[in-house]
Amino acid sequence: MGKLLVTGATGNLGRRTLELLLERLPADRLAGLARTPARAADLAERGVDIRRGDYFDHASLVRAFDGVDKLLLVSAEAFTDRNAQHFTAIAAAKQAGVEHVIYTAIQRDETLGITQVGVTESDVFAEHALRASGLTYTILRNPMYLDHLDVYLGADPYAQGVRVPPGEGTMAPALVHDLAAANVAVLTGEGHENTTYTLNGSEAASFREIAATLSEIHGTTVPYVTVGADEYLDTYLRNDLPRPVAEFLTAWVVGVGLGSFSQDTGDLERLIGYRPTGYREFLEKHYPAVTAPRRAA
Repeated sequence: MGKLLVTGATGNLGRRTLELLLERLPADRLAGLARTPARAADLAERGVDIRRGDYFDHASLVRAFDGVDKLLLVSAEAFTDRNAQHFTAIAAAKQAGVEHVIYTAIQRDETLGITQVGVTESDVFAEHALRASGLTYTILRNPMYLDHLDVYLGADPYAQGVRVPPGEGTMAPALVHDLAAANVAVLTGEGHENTTYTLNGSEAASFREIAATLSEIHGTTVPYVTVGADEYLDTYLRNDLPRPVAEFLTAWVVGVGLGSFSQDTGDLERLIGYRPTGYREFLEKHYPAVTAPRRAA
């Protein structure tokens, strides 16, 4: 029986996937890919076979994928040549004899034709390349990360309100933990061959509804304020974010308003077998109500 290999072993999603796999399988069944294996030394100490490889280096990937049955191909970072990297990884998997490749894409609504800057076009390319490769595949289209909701809401929405570009589209973000659990389900299960899943958290909400939920938690009104995309972009720039990153994040929030993340499939819950954490539970934990100070006795 061949190994299961997870790329991006030092990244959030890849590392969490390997940690969850260790709870279910013996370590000698598991491998991880890293450009710098030393950064995954803790996983290696637990018995995971950490292999060096780079998405731009075909030969390194062929070596790393040797003896691998199932491969989780975590998509490359935005603002890099994702097409070249994904094509190289898929070709190397084919050459190395990998049987099944699971690719993590970003959720999109193809009927709307909305392009998310930095990811949509290269995701489409990777999915087409994977289908054309003849390899067995599974495509997991991930939603926005619930863990990163603060990136879109700002450091203190209680003080500043929820200030975003207009739009009543919804999103159902999910925790990295729950998305990693979906990776594990596909890596260790059967019946996912040549299938595409669109993953969601358990609750969908617009930014207006998120502001209303924060108001309930806080006990006072948290304003929902619509601002132009340029003004929203400027907020990131004033916080010294590089312009390409600021434009990327702004495009995502605009996309939410337009409905590009509104699909609600239930695929994530069916894959992991439990209700994924919803945005209300997350907000209650990470944006707690402000309590009045206790008076001295």
